[in-house]
Amino acid sequence: MLRRAVALSALIGCFPSVPTDPEVLGSGTRMLFIGNSLTYVNDVPGILEALADAAGGEKLAVATLGVPNYAVIDHWYEGTAQKQIDKGGWAYVVMQQGWTPAGVCRDTLRLAATLFNEHIKKIGAKPVLFEPWVPIGRVNDFTTTMESYRLAANDVNGLVFPVAEAWLEVARRNPGINMYSDGLHANITGSYLAALVMYTRIFN
Repeated sequence: MLRRAVALSALIGCFPSVPTDPEVLGSGTRMLFIGNSLTYVNDVPGILEALADAAGGEKLAVATLGVPNYAVIDHWYEGTAQKQIDKGGWAYVVMQQGWTPAGVCRDTLRLAATLFNEHIKKIGAKPVLFEPWVPIGRVNDFTTTMESYRLAANDVNGLVFPVAEAWLEVARRNPGINMYSDGLHANITGSYLAALVMYTRIFN
């Protein structure tokens, strides 16, 4: 037990610093995003908030807990996200990690979504899975990633933001549109597409 405790303490010490009170942008229905650089590069939540504001209907307020290279399970073990959820006031809690093939990545996504959902349900919020695109050169991982996120969403009776599906559809309709900035992250076009998918899913 002592060895396990020491190992866990060492692991926790490796986690990057995570803000305990992320800035909330906008005013309206509150959404908490838990993810990594695929969420915070180009500020996808901020684009979503601006879309809602520009549409003139129901407004959104967004906050982001984003850490480079984190999977959802990393956020769970780090501990800040569930404390933020427990403060309440969120209508949606959005979970995102990288591309997620079948196997251990899928299993830990489903586990983490289920663990977080216990906190999400307590505050009356809706769990959401942000299904991301995959890196250039890994086109076969689109299908397995989409399946992983849908399974995780089904586990918690949540919503899916089907960004990967929209990404594929844009590529099919117009292959000349580039949505990558560096082969992994989205450029502003790809991030805008992600926000559009989120907006249409929230407001039908």
